[in-house]
This record gives sequence, structure tokens and C-alpha cells, in this order.
Amino acid sequence: QVQLVESGGGLVQAGGSLRLSCAASGRSFSNYVMGWFRQAPGKEREFVVVIRWSTGGIYHADSVKGRFTISRDTAKNTVYLQMNSLKPDDTAVYYCAAAPTRSGSPLSFYKDYAMDYWGKGTLVTVSS
Repeated sequence: QVQLVESGGGLVQAGGSLRLSCAASGRSFSNYVMGWFRQAPGKEREFVVVIRWSTGGIYHADSVKGRFTISRDTAKNTVYLQMNSLKPDDTAVYYCAAAPTRSGSPLSFYKDYAMDYWGKGTLVTVSS
């Protein structure tokens, strides 16, 4: 049974940084795509970034390019989201998600795909 547990959220001032972690367990993720999505108050959940576990390939939303970086530690089965230059608009609950790799699908496929597994989320609040 796949479990994803996020941590690292909190309150930060605009321009600051936070690093989120997602501890994954329950199976091997070698053929999985892992990612981060977020949901701001009163808005729909939106794609942030995904990483292909096997190759480290990455696909970002335009809104976070140059500010957010995803990485994974295969030994610890953990995915990280380093968030720099945070803005009040980045305030949201951030969710870790995972899905088996769809053969032949580019990483951009996953920005609209209903991921198979979700964590419970961690709240990031950016004050102005």
C-alpha cells in the first residue's frame, strides 16, 4: 500500500524559502512519476512539478520555473520541493502525488493526469 507523507510546510515571508519533503513507502518507485500539486484557498488544485523517478527528468509549471526545484533521494524514497523567492500567490496546501509511469507518455502528460496516490498535504503560507 503506497503511502505519501508530506512535511516542511509553514509560514514564511515573501521572498523567503521553504523545503518540502515527501516520504514515500509501500513499494518500489523505480517505474513511477512523483510530483507536487497545490490548492490555494477557494481555487482548484493545480499542477506544480513532476519528476520521473528512474531518470530524474523534470517538468515544471510555468508559474514556478526558476523558483521551485524538485529532487529525489532514491536511497531514502523521498521527494523534495525546494521553493525559493516565494510569493503570497504561492500560499496553498501542497500535495505530494505518485503514479505509475505510462509507457511512452511525456512528463507533461502528468500535469493533467489524475495521479493514483496522494498525500494529505502540507500548508504553506507566504505573508506579504
